[in-house]
Amino acid sequence: VQVVESGGGLVQAGGSLRLSCIVSGSAFNIHVMGWFRQAPEKGREGVACISRSGTSTFYTNHVKGRFTISRDNAKNAVYLQMDNLNPEDTGMHYCAAGSSCSRFSGDKDFGAWGQGTQVTISS
Repeated sequence: VQVVESGGGLVQAGGSLRLSCIVSGSAFNIHVMGWFRQAPEKGREGVACISRSGTSTFYTNHVKGRFTISRDNAKNAVYLQMDNLNPEDTGMHYCAAGSSCSRFSGDKDFGAWGQGTQVTISS
């Protein structure tokens, strides 16, 4: 399974970014998909997760109401719309394919990872 992220960048606080992730090498709709963030000198944490069909979504508390995860199974793609960004959102953002969203705050159920896309928010 190959995972490739794009869409990161440098924006001012209050701005928006849309991250994209394309998956190849496997049937896309057998995977739940997650977005994760690793801030400088910190561990990787789950940001959002979406079920195989896209009907269920899950978010870590500090992004609820600001971020929206979605997927397009016809395009083997998953997206993360990030609005009202703040400097605490800065970090490398990773997309991953996994087997369950039930523990997405960690990364134990995700086995296929992209190289990441950097998000930097200036104050």
